[in-house]
Amino acid sequence: MIRHYIHRGLAKRNFKENTISAFKYCFKQNYGIETDIQCTKDDKIVCFHDFNLKKKFKINKKIKNLNYKEIRKISLKFNSKIPLLDDLLKVNRDKFSLMIELKLIFSKKNLISLINKVKNYKNFNLTSFHEQNLINLYKLKKNLTLGIIFFSSAQIKQIKNKSKKKHIKLLVIEKKFLKHSKLDKLKVPVYYYTVKSKNIFEKYKYSKNLIFENL
Repeated sequence: MIRHYIHRGLAKRNFKENTISAFKYCFKQNYGIETDIQCTKDDKIVCFHDFNLKKKFKINKKIKNLNYKEIRKISLKFNSKIPLLDDLLKVNRDKFSLMIELKLIFSKKNLISLINKVKNYKNFNLTSFHEQNLINLYKLKKNLTLGIIFFSSAQIKQIKNKSKKKHIKLLVIEKKFLKHSKLDKLKVPVYYYTVKSKNIFEKYKYSKNLIFENL
């Protein structure tokens, strides 16, 4: 079955990425979303892409060095509250598929916390550029749907080899690989990021799994 995700909830240009309002709109359009998660200093799991608040909030502080109460206060000043993963799970209610990306390497404690948060949900997968996150998650719970994300510099051979590993259930690769028919023969689903062209989306929407935005 072909499945598409809206990248960071960015269904339209006027939305702010990784916010509950953006996620809700995507769900109303019957799309799942791709989002990023990180851990705060007090071990809360938040939906946020950058490691630092500087780009979005003009404050040179890292997510991992702040408690969630501080992060919430800062983000509310900009009318762009950084949500907890719990907030996203609550509004989604397991109705729409979630692709949840672990940005940094999570500690065992935080991986266990993550697993506990999603244990009553079915419609999600967990992805990361860091394969160690996937290995560690697999050790903790074998039946999770785990996916590795590749940089655009990845080679076809490398992608094919990773697809054979027992802890990897899906692949997330850069859209430049859309034309490579060899990848259609892999035994695990392949998702392509990030499609920002309507023409490309229309061309592949019935044959490829796409992660897209602003269309």
